[in-house]
Amino acid sequence: MTAPEVSIILPVHNSGRYIRKTIDSLLAQSFRNFELIIINDGSTDDSETIIQSYTDPRIAYYANDGNKGLIFTLNRGIFMARGKYIARMDADDICLPERLALQKEWLDEHTDAAIVACTVQFINEQDQPTGTWPLDRITITREAIRKTLPKENCIAHPSVMGRTDILKQYWYAENQKNIEDYDLWLRLAADGCAIDKINRDLLLYRVHQQSVTSVHLRKGNVFLKLYHCKRRFVWQRIRSGKFNGFVARVMATMAYDLGVALFKSFKK
Repeated sequence: MTAPEVSIILPVHNSGRYIRKTIDSLLAQSFRNFELIIINDGSTDDSETIIQSYTDPRIAYYANDGNKGLIFTLNRGIFMARGKYIARMDADDICLPERLALQKEWLDEHTDAAIVACTVQFINEQDQPTGTWPLDRITITREAIRKTLPKENCIAHPSVMGRTDILKQYWYAENQKNIEDYDLWLRLAADGCAIDKINRDLLLYRVHQQSVTSVHLRKGNVFLKLYHCKRRFVWQRIRSGKFNGFVARVMATMAYDLGVALFKSFKK
């Protein structure tokens, strides 16, 4: 069987309300040579029934043995990917028709780039635009992205496409739950891998009451999560003997994160 050029990894957990629109947006892509790896992570709603109603041969459907979590599911998808490139997608977002074509073209032309993202447009439960992410708009070049990452994440996780051989080398870290994407960008940048972004909205990013973004922002202290993510990242780099200037910049921002986190906790 001829390998596809792009592998799309689509984790699903109780996404029955939105999954049909997500799949339809992927099947409607102008670029056609892809495999869509859908992994059901222990859904208890009608997600599986909806997914199995599709007969497109590009869809490869798998089900985890129970709810294993996003990191396990993403890594399983990376392991199974056969394409030269891997595109990320969430089960409640919508891809605009040119996304895969433009990101594949970018990686074909910019052979030194490990990852290419795009800008995103936020939508609500009714697919209505609700705004944009300011930081997303001002960190377009790889230089701006590299400068910003030690302080905060400026890449929308489901907007990325990356080289499969690199992602199979790095994977997602199991100890960075709910912030696994930021940790991956930090590890890539620390090793000198270039991360680019296309200055065009190619993804409609849905934010709703049950979305990971909303839940993550509502629960706990975001600055404390940033601090612990960076602490684990820095410690891993030190233990592996890979401390460099980029890691030092990440370390320099940890005091700020911890200070703000403590202030917010005290104020609360």
